[in-house]
Amino acid sequence: MAEIIMVRHGQAQTGAKDEASYDKLSDLGHQQAAWLGEYWADKGAVDRVLSGTMRRQIETGQSIGLHGVSYHQDARLNEMDYFGLAAFLKEHGGVPVPSSQEEFQTHVRDVLGAWSRAEVGDELESYADFRGRILDCVREVAARDDRTVIVSSTGVIATLIAVALDLDMARKTDVFLKIAHTSVHRFEIVGDDVRLIQFCATPHLDAPERVSLRTHI
Repeated sequence: MAEIIMVRHGQAQTGAKDEASYDKLSDLGHQQAAWLGEYWADKGAVDRVLSGTMRRQIETGQSIGLHGVSYHQDARLNEMDYFGLAAFLKEHGGVPVPSSQEEFQTHVRDVLGAWSRAEVGDELESYADFRGRILDCVREVAARDDRTVIVSSTGVIATLIAVALDLDMARKTDVFLKIAHTSVHRFEIVGDDVRLIQFCATPHLDAPERVSLRTHI
């Protein structure tokens, strides 16, 4: 049995319309990550930080800033191409790009649903391949002897939760929309089984003066 600790990146560029514009942390995102690093530094319980290769993931890993803890990257932890999926559905399905938080919640359901049904063409990464690379990476991490913190993104974390709880896409989307920036999620890997043991913890943001700084978008 091995424990996996996964963290969503800090707040990125809310309101961006493409991946290049979105893919960097806001000032608050850097602060959220720094506070998490301070929390863990007091516990002394992390040996290694591993992130995807996207800028917001790298910046989160760096801003966590644990002294003496090695930092590494693995592209298998990168987020799905949400903007690419959205563009395909707009062009081929007439699904409009959202302009509000309320519209985004509906849009996520449309995008994830179409993607899981393989209705987004052959040029984008398939949902099956996305899921497979996540599980391959996580199982490799689980086989190590050290305590690794994985920094990734909502789609990656929600997919692992869906595997652990055997969620359909509708329920997975509910989870997707509730994952806060720099929230901590813990899993146990037992053989081929993935088990969720902690969801969306934000101990570094639980002080009264920080509660309002929890973000999702």
